[in-house]
Amino acid sequence: MITPAGKECRFYYQDYFRGRSEQECRLIKANPRSPQWQPKDCATCPVPDILMANSNPNLVLEATVKPGFLGINRHVEVYAFCSRHLIDVDKPEAGCPKCAAERPGLRELFENLD
Repeated sequence: MITPAGKECRFYYQDYFRGRSEQECRLIKANPRSPQWQPKDCATCPVPDILMANSNPNLVLEATVKPGFLGINRHVEVYAFCSRHLIDVDKPEAGCPKCAAERPGLRELFENLD
């Protein structure tokens, strides 16, 4: 769905059908240690960009809202993990380095065509 910030995110959900007024981030809702999500958190959330850059099905994301000082500088922090290799992923936009090493590059693909 399209977030309040105008980006596509599979974790965002809204329902305005027949008088309902429901909005939620299911990724943040799944983390019991995170403060409650607010629609304005979507403006600075890195998750839609991560999902657009990386479609690895083994990448597991966990998001936490960091409140900042006196409510200023509130932001979403993302932790990424590879469920296949059981390692932390430092750059979720790039994905798991071990998964990337297992995939053939363009050169290997074109060499196999000959």
